[in-house]
Amino acid sequence: MSQDTFNPIENSESGKQSSARESVVYSVEQLNAHIRQTLEGNLGIVWLQAEISNFKPHSSGHFYFSLKDSKAQISAIMFRGFNSKLKFKPHDGLEVIIRGRITVYEPRGTYQIACESMEPVGAGALQKQFEQLKEKLKLEGLFDAARKKPIPAYPRHVAIVTSPTGAAIQDILNIMSRRAKNVQITLVPALVQGVNAAASIVDSLQLALKLPVDVIIIGRGGGSMEDLWSFNDEKLARLIASATIPIISAVGHEIDFTIADFVADLRAPTPSAAAELVAKSSVEITQKLNHADRMLISTLQKLLRLKQQMFSLTVKRLIDPKKKLQDYSLRNDELLTRLEYSMKSVLNNKKHDVQLLQEQLAQPTDVIQAFKAKIEKFQMRMTNTLTTKLSSYDYKIKNVMSLLDSLSPLKVVDRGYSIVSSGAKIVRKIKDVKKSDQIEIKIKDGLIMAEVIGTKSLIAKEKSNGL
Repeated sequence: MSQDTFNPIENSESGKQSSARESVVYSVEQLNAHIRQTLEGNLGIVWLQAEISNFKPHSSGHFYFSLKDSKAQISAIMFRGFNSKLKFKPHDGLEVIIRGRITVYEPRGTYQIACESMEPVGAGALQKQFEQLKEKLKLEGLFDAARKKPIPAYPRHVAIVTSPTGAAIQDILNIMSRRAKNVQITLVPALVQGVNAAASIVDSLQLALKLPVDVIIIGRGGGSMEDLWSFNDEKLARLIASATIPIISAVGHEIDFTIADFVADLRAPTPSAAAELVAKSSVEITQKLNHADRMLISTLQKLLRLKQQMFSLTVKRLIDPKKKLQDYSLRNDELLTRLEYSMKSVLNNKKHDVQLLQEQLAQPTDVIQAFKAKIEKFQMRMTNTLTTKLSSYDYKIKNVMSLLDSLSPLKVVDRGYSIVSSGAKIVRKIKDVKKSDQIEIKIKDGLIMAEVIGTKSLIAKEKSNGL
C-alpha cells in the first residue's frame, strides 16, 4: 500500500524538501497532536480584544462562542471553572478583552482559544456589572416606589451602619447632636471598602434590623467607583428590599449612585443630608409648634363663636313652660273629645249591624220544617234507588241461575245420560276403576249400585284397527 509523505519544513521558493530533516509520515491523530503541541508550546498565554458572536451557554456550564473583528474570527470556549468568576453575563455584540491559551481540539482538527479571564471593553467591567445588576433588580420590581416604606418624621432611635473611623459617622453625629439631641443613636460598625466590605455590611445590616430602631442609615463618604463597589452587592440589595424597617442610603457624594441607593426607601445625596433628614431642627420644630398653637387657638375661637350663635338661636326658640303645659292641656281636651265621638260612632254602627243581622235571622220552626222537607225528599230518593237496584240485582240473579241450571250435570241425566262415580270420585276414564270396585250409576229417577267385573279400553282397539 502506497503512502504519501509529509515534511513539516518545506522551502516555498525552491519547492524542494530540506535535507536537514528526514521525511516523516504522520497519521491524522499524530499531526493534530503535533500542531497542538506546537501552538500551545510556542504561543502560551495570549491576550485578545474582539467582539463576542454566537454565544451559547451549555448545560454543562461551559460557554461556547466566537471572537471576531472586521476581517476574521476564532472559536472560543470558557470552561465552567473560569466563567463562574465573571461578574457580568457575556452576550453577542459585547466587545471584550480576554486572556487565554490557543489549543487544538484533536478529534475535529480545529483550533480555538480557551479563555481564562474576560472583561468588557469601554465602560469597564465594574460599570458593566453595575448596569446588568441594576437592570435585573429593576425588572424584579425592587426599585418600585410602591414598595418603599415612608421615613418617620420624628424618629426616636436611629441605627447607623458605616465605618466607625470614617468621616461619614463624624458628620452624622455632629449634625444629630446639633439638631436633635433627644434622638438615640446606635452605631453598627462595618467595613465599607475592600474585598470583605460587602459581606461586612450585610452582617451589620442584619444586626441593625434586629434592634428596636425607627430608621436605619447605611452609607459612607465619597470615593471612586471601586471604593463604593461594596454597596453594589446583590445580596445587600435584596436584604435592603426585604427589610421591615425604613432604610436611608447615603453613599458617596451627590453625583455618586449605587444599587443600594435605588433599592433603599430613601436616597440621601450625602451622609450629612441623611442626618438632616432624620433629625429635624429644633428651630423648625418650634416654628411648627407655634404655627400649630396659633391654628388651635383660631379654631377654638371659631368653634366658641359658633356655639354662642347656636345658644342664642336656641334661647329665642325656647317657649315658657307654663304656656307649653296649657297648650298640651288644650290638645289633650281636643283629643279626648275626638275619642268620645269616635267611640259613639263605632257603637252606633255596631248596633245597626246587629239589627240587620237579627232581621236576616230565620225562625227555628221554619228551619226545622225546611230540614224535614229535605229529609223526606232524601228518603223518597233513597227508596226509589234501592227499589231500582234490587230489581236489577234480581234480574241478574235469575239470569245467572238459568245459566247455572243449563250447565248442571243433572240436566244431562234428564236427557237420558248417566253419571258413574266410584266413592266420591266421578269416573271419567277407564283407569279410574278396576275389577271388583263398587260403583254408583246416577240416572234420571235414581241410583244403580253395581260392581266392576272387568274393563276394556276402546282406545287400544281403535289403535289396533289402525284408526
